[in-house]
Amino acid sequence: MKALLFMGVLFALVVGIVSFSHWRFNARINRETKELFSNNTVMKEVITEEMTRDLPSPVKRWIENSGIIDNEKIHTVHLKQRGLMKLQPDQQLWTDAEAEQIFTVDKPGFMWRVRTTMVGVPVIGRDLFSNGKGSMEIRLAGTIPVVKVSNHKKINESTIQRYLGEIVWFPSAALSPYIQWEPVNEHSAKATMSYEGTTGSAVFHFNDQGDLEKFVAPRYKDINDEAPTDWVATVKETQSINGIRIPTRLEAAWLMKEETFTWYKFEVYDVTYNLGI
Repeated sequence: MKALLFMGVLFALVVGIVSFSHWRFNARINRETKELFSNNTVMKEVITEEMTRDLPSPVKRWIENSGIIDNEKIHTVHLKQRGLMKLQPDQQLWTDAEAEQIFTVDKPGFMWRVRTTMVGVPVIGRDLFSNGKGSMEIRLAGTIPVVKVSNHKKINESTIQRYLGEIVWFPSAALSPYIQWEPVNEHSAKATMSYEGTTGSAVFHFNDQGDLEKFVAPRYKDINDEAPTDWVATVKETQSINGIRIPTRLEAAWLMKEETFTWYKFEVYDVTYNLGI
């Protein structure tokens, strides 16, 4: 009887610790999200065709095709994702993942929080980009840190590259002063983003109509990597949401020497623009 009582108390204690860790982690994410919004300045203006005049032709075609011309510039974004994820290349089974992300544009930043599982154990994580710096944290059962790194040169660069690739969900950001474009060919253009001392570049590939086909960036998977690895986001479906044509189903992969590690297959839904918090 005493053993059963002890096990019951121990179980309740573990559940309590896990629940508190989840609460504390989510509370910190909420604080960081509010800070992103509070630091963002809102520059209200309407996007005009004249603003696209100096862009490379494939980028100009994308902007025109997206539907943002003659509409208000996007300054905040909130969206949700659902899909399948692998945390390691040798992972055999895909796990369900639910994610939520917010972006600020005038002062670029994002918060991405995800919920998935690892060997049946709940995993929560968040990626943050703020003031030109990146931060990544993954916790097992909300308690045990699996990954925790921030303000490292390689992480900062990888995070700004991620932000750069994800402007496809809010195309007016392509006209921002911190992003410079140069043509590659009739269907591709290279973008370089510099903000608060961090710089990253990537190549966008478009089809004839102006829809994005894929985004390629040499990113560091880990701060211990000596060289970056090509990270590719391939678009599987494009739709118009709230009058803006954006990629809604994608696959993200690392092009490693031994294999292509596709780690995230997801769809974007419930997208809202220009809402405060």
